[in-house]
Amino acid sequence: MGPRPVSAAPGGVDLVLGTGGLGTGTLLALVGSHTLGREESRAVRALDQQDRCKAHIILHYVRRLTDPAVVVMPFGRVGADPDGELVLRELAAEGMDLSAVSTDPIHRTLTSVCFSYPDGTGGNLTLTDSASDAVDVDDVEALAPILRGAGPRGIVLAAPEVPLDTREALLRQAGEHGLLRFASFLSGEMADVLARGLLDLVDILSVNLDEAATLAGLTPDDQADPAAVAQTAAGELRLRAPRLRFCLTAGRHGSWLWDGTELHHQSPLVVAPLNTAGAGDAHLAGLIVGATAGLSLVESNRLATAISAMSVLSADTIHTGIDRASLLAFVDATAPALLDTSIREALSALDKEKIR
Repeated sequence: MGPRPVSAAPGGVDLVLGTGGLGTGTLLALVGSHTLGREESRAVRALDQQDRCKAHIILHYVRRLTDPAVVVMPFGRVGADPDGELVLRELAAEGMDLSAVSTDPIHRTLTSVCFSYPDGTGGNLTLTDSASDAVDVDDVEALAPILRGAGPRGIVLAAPEVPLDTREALLRQAGEHGLLRFASFLSGEMADVLARGLLDLVDILSVNLDEAATLAGLTPDDQADPAAVAQTAAGELRLRAPRLRFCLTAGRHGSWLWDGTELHHQSPLVVAPLNTAGAGDAHLAGLIVGATAGLSLVESNRLATAISAMSVLSADTIHTGIDRASLLAFVDATAPALLDTSIREALSALDKEKIR
């Protein structure tokens, strides 16, 4: 059986439903460059940057750049706390359907603390036992009427920061009803993903260089040549999941796309980034936007390249200035040839009055 078309149905898409972390983050800059000690008290500077979690980032761009007639529906939980209220306000302000987001009276909203050294390296501390961790298989069962109603005119996203069991259940149920399934997994989840055979439940996989290398069984030393990682990962994934298509993002090296037949390389747009956090999520959003517009996977990856490049021009993990008009203006000023006529026409078909 050949690969599925990239759009969920020839007649278009009615629904994009996505799960993944819903929450906030705090960004801190450590004073001094020495490595943080186990029992050390350390001065920090609070950075004036907004951080949001994966599903929020991805679905923000999908809502901004997709036809307003398409329902964009986050699926998850937030806590009954100020962070949860903030997340709900922001999602609602973008026009998302919040009927699949519940408020958990017991667990706190997912939050993280990102710390950085003066050279830009750093780490991340993420709350466990959060509301996102409490999203379970029973919650997925409650989505059955929505998924059944969408059928092939629907898209499902399964992103990290909710339990793998929950994502597996969502992907299985979406497959039963014919929805197009996008997914991403963390490097630390890959062994479990392979053991469970979850790649067979995914139509389009988005991975970064480290995640692809982990999937292919490569060591960190093998990642020096991103093109070689892409080639090896493509070969491995073809054996494990012949129907799977995937996109490997590698920052300044661009991206590699396996469309089911051929491996394509897409050069990046060269910009001066303010913050690269969230760029991979913006790229995945672009692939989904392309699918809703009926673009080919190669065209969708070019659109995703533009969105991710523009996203890093914001200090925040979500570039709230991105919409259809600003994205086209950015591409015209940076690399006009990136988006050909078919991509521009797909974007121009959106109702301008309803795009923020």
